[in-house]
Amino acid sequence: MNAYVGLDISLKRTSICVVNEDGGIRVEGTVASDPDAIANFVRARAPATRRVGMESGLTSVWLWRELTERGLPVICIDARHAKAALSMQINKNDRNDAAGIARIMQTGWYREVQAKSPDSHATRALLNSRALLVRIQRDLENQVRGLLKISGLIVGRAKDGVFAQRTQALLASDPVLAEVALPLLAGRESIHKQLMTIECRVRRLAQANRQARAFMTVQASVPSQHSLS
Repeated sequence: MNAYVGLDISLKRTSICVVNEDGGIRVEGTVASDPDAIANFVRARAPATRRVGMESGLTSVWLWRELTERGLPVICIDARHAKAALSMQINKNDRNDAAGIARIMQTGWYREVQAKSPDSHATRALLNSRALLVRIQRDLENQVRGLLKISGLIVGRAKDGVFAQRTQALLASDPVLAEVALPLLAGRESIHKQLMTIECRVRRLAQANRQARAFMTVQASVPSQHSLS
């Protein structure tokens, strides 16, 4: 008899529920949030599994990839869609959520989410890191500018290394203020150095993407042997 599996995943433990074609619970359990542990449970308790459902989330991409490599028919469903369905349960806990996801798999009422490749997530993480460093650098600069303005010292328009040089020159006339502002400036310089490193990586990535698109455009414009014959 066909079986449908629901996974409710947390960082350490995963609740598993297996239901039959009528939605009745066949078996339940809890294992470590480890691909081998989950795969072994499903193979042992539900060898005729048609679908294994899990919600989209931070760990879902990694776990989806690992379970797929182990031969499980895993489907990642939209977390918001699943939340709307699971919110109708009287008692909401990991066990009941796993049962709810299993029944979503059994009924087929789900919205599948396409799992992105590791390269796509690495690119997104790189861009998010860049954005975070830009915000931190700007906040530190604004804090330093505010401290200097209290003493009538105006940094003015300054970017990159010019900001540090101009700020240090202004602080030379106020040793007391320098004790407060220089640590912030040092933090800003450290962030700026890391930001420049990420900027270089982003530029290389952008250049590689432009070259790849140019190559695909050239390939598409080359007539095939069949069209030439």
